[in-house]
Amino acid sequence: MARPKKLPTILNEAEIQALTAQANPRYVTGHRNKVMMQLMLSLGLRLAEVVNLRWEDIEFLTEILMIREGKGMKDRTLFIKNNNWRGVDDKTALQEWKDRQTEELSELPEYVFTTMSKNSKGNQLSDRYVQAMIRRYSKRAGINKKISPHTLRHTFATRLYKHTKEIAVVQKALGHSDLSTTMIYVHLVNSDVEEALSSSKETK
Repeated sequence: MARPKKLPTILNEAEIQALTAQANPRYVTGHRNKVMMQLMLSLGLRLAEVVNLRWEDIEFLTEILMIREGKGMKDRTLFIKNNNWRGVDDKTALQEWKDRQTEELSELPEYVFTTMSKNSKGNQLSDRYVQAMIRRYSKRAGINKKISPHTLRHTFATRLYKHTKEIAVVQKALGHSDLSTTMIYVHLVNSDVEEALSSSKETK
């Protein structure tokens, strides 16, 4: 299995904590952004899937989140569980955000993540806003990597493979039709192992 020439950038645990800590939930936009990043890291959502996510796509009772017509016009089912494999509570985070968003807007909007400013409330977020937000938070967190919303998806996939050791599980979660597309995360994990072994040898 040939290794790709360039592996995608991912975040380590310290960088994940530093990035998500930049969103202050005391403020409504910070609360929104924190939940948004949490879902991207827990479920591997694409940027387009995040901004197009609707409340009608989430079923709290069955803990199901549906991605409608994702890349390749395919639906996929994801699960929002209390204390998921990442050790975070996606279901409660979404419910708390839903309650606050409804209170702030005086009604439940169509989209899960919306604009919240005085001059623009309840509108669908733009791709550009989320991209700029991730860059801004990354800079403030002191992360010396060029990252984007897709970096969070790569990070999710790599961590899921480390957790399950099942590449087919990662393929299904990401919605890849071709397993070869998903195999890059095996290379990423193997690269981490190689780096750890090299560092161990150097310190002896």
